Amino acid sequence: MNGFPILSLMLLVPLVGAVGSLVAGGKAARQIALLATLVDLALGIVLWLNYDIGGEQWQFTERARLFAGFDWALGIDGIALMLTLLTVFLMPICIGASWEAIEKRAGEYYAAFLFMETLMIGVFAAQDLYLFYIMFEAGLIPMYLIIGVWGGADRIYASYKFFLYTLLGSVLMLIAMLWMAHAAGTTDIPTLMQYNFSPAAQTWLFLAFFASFAVKMPMWPVHTWLPDAHVQAPTAGSVILAGVLLKMGGYGFIRFSLPMFPEASAQFAWLIFTLSMVAVVYTSLVALVQHDMKKLIAYSSVAHMAIVTIGLFAFNVQGLEGAMIVMLSHGLVSGALFLSVGIIYDRLHTREIDRYGGLAINMPRYALFFMLFTMASVGLPGTSGFVGEFLSLGGIYQVSSWVALICTTGIILGAAYMLYLYRRVVFGDQKHADAAAMTDLTFRELAMVIPLGLAVLWMGVYPESFLAPMRADIAALDARVARARPPGDARWTAGKPVAAEAPHAEHNEGAH
Repeated sequence: MNGFPILSLMLLVPLVGAVGSLVAGGKAARQIALLATLVDLALGIVLWLNYDIGGEQWQFTERARLFAGFDWALGIDGIALMLTLLTVFLMPICIGASWEAIEKRAGEYYAAFLFMETLMIGVFAAQDLYLFYIMFEAGLIPMYLIIGVWGGADRIYASYKFFLYTLLGSVLMLIAMLWMAHAAGTTDIPTLMQYNFSPAAQTWLFLAFFASFAVKMPMWPVHTWLPDAHVQAPTAGSVILAGVLLKMGGYGFIRFSLPMFPEASAQFAWLIFTLSMVAVVYTSLVALVQHDMKKLIAYSSVAHMAIVTIGLFAFNVQGLEGAMIVMLSHGLVSGALFLSVGIIYDRLHTREIDRYGGLAINMPRYALFFMLFTMASVGLPGTSGFVGEFLSLGGIYQVSSWVALICTTGIILGAAYMLYLYRRVVFGDQKHADAAAMTDLTFRELAMVIPLGLAVLWMGVYPESFLAPMRADIAALDARVARARPPGDARWTAGKPVAAEAPHAEHNEGAH
């Protein structure tokens, strides 16, 4: 693959498909969209097969000077590889979920999805500071349109809220990027990851980036846009929003906050832990009382993404690996859960939990897959959810047993609201004739849920295949933040870490 611009090709294919969908419109648009996403999936598999696990950190690199101060610079490491694969894996499923549900302005709808695929891949592949920002921010536009045009009754309110929250959070990040480029004399992200900014500068830079990434994750208390966006978005919009767009915040912490501002990251770790603990417990309790299936799963997403931030700021390999697996697992599982809701919504046109019940009788195949995804969300051993949560909690336990304990109570609450949801929808008596008359999964729907189910089990049974490409990059990140690593509970005084000169050698060995 040396010299072959496969990343540029993966960005170009959806763009060409978007233009084709706009021109063709109607039923032809969805066929073009499906073909484009399948081609990108095939290119993603080629990317994975040709990725050299023992090779250089940055592979498939491309660089061209477009104009002064702006480079077309692409390249991926193992972390970006796995998130790119998650993107291209979910996109054909999103097209399949929209196959019959979208009739109004179908050409524009599929074009928006394909344009968003280009931008999402661009975020993970960008190696230039400004190119990353453009891709990161432009991704708001197609999602804003998908919610605002093809969403539910309150779609205008939800789309404006989504757009304003995420845009305002990123204004400070742009200012910080301009200052960084001036101070370091480069916009090259790999170079900036090794650049040592002064501790005073790191504090302000960290806060500027945090304003953007915290909203994108989303972290409590700037999470309120997410339930509204999920409830109003069409099914495929919810799948890609939960599956990929939320992961951009976690990717930003991994690519910018931790390696570029390690001292500031350690300084504000107590803040991250506090917000994450509140999110895990509070949003789980809110999920318990929901009557709308989509809103319940949306609140569960906030709780699961809090486990990601807990793992990232544990400052050890176990926590970082756990955070990455949780992101990948959540992308699959939350996408599958929103898809499961969309399948029965298309039949009954309601998301009210009480309108269902006893679906195991007339929809046994649906009940089976819904159970698999529910168990994965709960963290059942053998599913993807268990691996990530176990690693993340193990990582944070090395830093603070109290934080680990509180986060574990959130996982118990997660089991409560997901099993409660499953019991009310799938088991019990069939009290409504229209729900009892619903047909089981069609061939098209099986073609969407079977790949998701296999991926969830694959990650749960053999997580090494997902960890192996990322291990060297996580180790490099761990070495970068080693000087700021919190050594354990003894360092946490009055709710914040006490400054240390350098990490102890024996702790480094224990963390690894």
